[in-house]
Amino acid sequence: FFFAFLGIIASAQTPLSPSNHTPGISLRRLLLLLLAASANWSNRIGSSGICHLGTVFKLAMQNNSDYQAAPPVEGVAGGGTGYGWNDTSSKSDPVGRVIDSNMQSTADVLHVWCMPSTATIGHQEQPRPLEQMTMLVARNERESTQIALRPKVSWTGNGIAGCIKIDCTDLCSSSGHKLDVGSYVTIRRVVPILGVPDALVPLKLPAGRVNLLPGETSALWISVDVPASQPPGLYEGEIGIVALKADADSAGSYARDYDKEELRKDLQNLLVMVDSLEGRSLSELREGFGAVGSGLRQVIESHLSGGQGENGRMEIDEDACTLLPVRIKLSVTIWDFILPITPSLPAVFGISETVIEDRFGLEHGSDSWYGALDMHFLWLLRYKISPFFCRWGDNMRVLTYTCPWPADHPRADEYYSDPRLAVYAVPYAPILSGTSISKDILRRELEILRSKPHWKKAYFYLWDEPLSLEQYEMIRSMSEEIRLTAADARILTTYYCGPSDSSFAPGSFEAFVKVPSFLRPHTQIFCTSEWVLGSREDLVKDITAELQQENHEEWWTYVCMGPTDPHPNWHLGMRGTQHRAVLWRVWKEGGTGFLYWGMNCYEKAATPGAEIRFRRGLPPGDGVLFYPGQVFNPALTEPVASVRLERLLSGLQDFEYLQLYASQYGRPAAFSLLERTGIYFGPERYTHEHGPIDAMRTEIYRSYHTL
Repeated sequence: FFFAFLGIIASAQTPLSPSNHTPGISLRRLLLLLLAASANWSNRIGSSGICHLGTVFKLAMQNNSDYQAAPPVEGVAGGGTGYGWNDTSSKSDPVGRVIDSNMQSTADVLHVWCMPSTATIGHQEQPRPLEQMTMLVARNERESTQIALRPKVSWTGNGIAGCIKIDCTDLCSSSGHKLDVGSYVTIRRVVPILGVPDALVPLKLPAGRVNLLPGETSALWISVDVPASQPPGLYEGEIGIVALKADADSAGSYARDYDKEELRKDLQNLLVMVDSLEGRSLSELREGFGAVGSGLRQVIESHLSGGQGENGRMEIDEDACTLLPVRIKLSVTIWDFILPITPSLPAVFGISETVIEDRFGLEHGSDSWYGALDMHFLWLLRYKISPFFCRWGDNMRVLTYTCPWPADHPRADEYYSDPRLAVYAVPYAPILSGTSISKDILRRELEILRSKPHWKKAYFYLWDEPLSLEQYEMIRSMSEEIRLTAADARILTTYYCGPSDSSFAPGSFEAFVKVPSFLRPHTQIFCTSEWVLGSREDLVKDITAELQQENHEEWWTYVCMGPTDPHPNWHLGMRGTQHRAVLWRVWKEGGTGFLYWGMNCYEKAATPGAEIRFRRGLPPGDGVLFYPGQVFNPALTEPVASVRLERLLSGLQDFEYLQLYASQYGRPAAFSLLERTGIYFGPERYTHEHGPIDAMRTEIYRSYHTL
């Protein structure tokens, strides 16, 4: 399979570097060198063969003296310069290269300290004293924290400070219950995007490896997921961090044991990428071969070079080659109450089906297409959101649906009945055609869904931010067709202004407030932009006063592009508490639902591992809350969450805590709690520290147990 893979792509002349501004060697040249190096391989890959391949790759790189690895993320302006990449050829090692032979402990070479999940740990974050980690968490809740790492000295060469190994034990209680590492306890490496720590790349547990750069702080993201059935109590475990020696004296003691199955999988993934390029345009071929080259480089660096971490398969004689570990005690107190399985707040988040189709080369309606959408749906349910897939049409008309299968398919009932799903979007047009609606198809779908207990979750999202009376008329027309069969159907409409050609002054707040009078009875969920409110919370009463709650009209909110700093949003580079405060704001203002337009809306790409480009004209990170796993490792088949997505989840869980407190003592008492603990006063005044968050959660728990 290896030689077949080489033969397929050896004729490619496209440069290895995926970036136009970065010179690189050709795929053909590198692959031929690898082919020559591997000619003597037998069924078993020996350590000498690995060394030889690594040497060939390094020689190929040296023959391109200007070569440097291109960052896999391109910015809004197309620069692609802020991924935190280290150009070792031009930077001197500020902490030295030789480890003191008297150093015997990891603490002698590495600063280790703990930080809360709301902290943004940049490259220049300075060390703090190490304290033990404690978490307070309810059942059916995820809580996260961080470990920061900064080298004191370099203990290896090759431009890195050194390689560390992270071990983690199960969390066990005195009564014999436990939370298994890997299943309920996870560790991910925080990878910068445009220089901002954001992507959470999984480590292989119970022991993962990470390379650290000299003079830079890195971070690990530790999450504990507590099932609803987990018995409460104190659970304890330990995280060990150990520096792996790789100085000149000990380098010869490495015993490299390459995992051939991992190599086979990685190369097969690249082979699939090459096969998917057949018949593509020249520009797509260039992009595709650039991604293949990047993937091949990752395979070589991860599997065929000594001293690699994180994704490497290097096995080490640890008695000879490790320092004494730094051990961090992890104590998790599981409270004896359960957050609702069905979220109290319907939080609907869009996933672009066309982005998935383009990046993964999927034919619309194929088995692999269904499989990809199903994987995304199930993965996102872990974040307590109600995902919908979307396809944009002309003039902001949008096709949205939660389930890709028709209502009479067995999977449809499985989707809609899932208790983790608060609401679901029903498609107005047939998903597989996207053409004009067939009245018979719509009628049949609605008749089936209305007969189900889950029909109360259903809604239609037909048009995004209508701007004119003509577009309002289109919404009314579609709504009338739906309501002929389902008079109780709910239609959701997003807006940030009134119709520009109405009798009200264009862009006026009065025109915005009067939107319900234009859309009634053809919209039941009026979803307004938080940008309109600015810092004026008092305007909420003007909006809700126009609604007819007796007719089941609801007020939801959304963020898109705006509001901007200092208001809460999920833009890249905002504070951690600013990300979490999006849902604090929703709770305080009293919205009964929340919408976010897109989670994977980066620029079009033709291969899974292609670099990520944020859409031009949008604030960095807007519309992107997770990344394709293949960008970071060809073997990653699930998406990679962003730090912002994890903070979104924390905000939704805070919402549940506040709902619980308000159900016991009333909303005014909950308002008072927000202000008394200093968490949230308004969209421009909220805590920048993590302490008030734990104080609020603890007080809510204690109040729950005094009843």
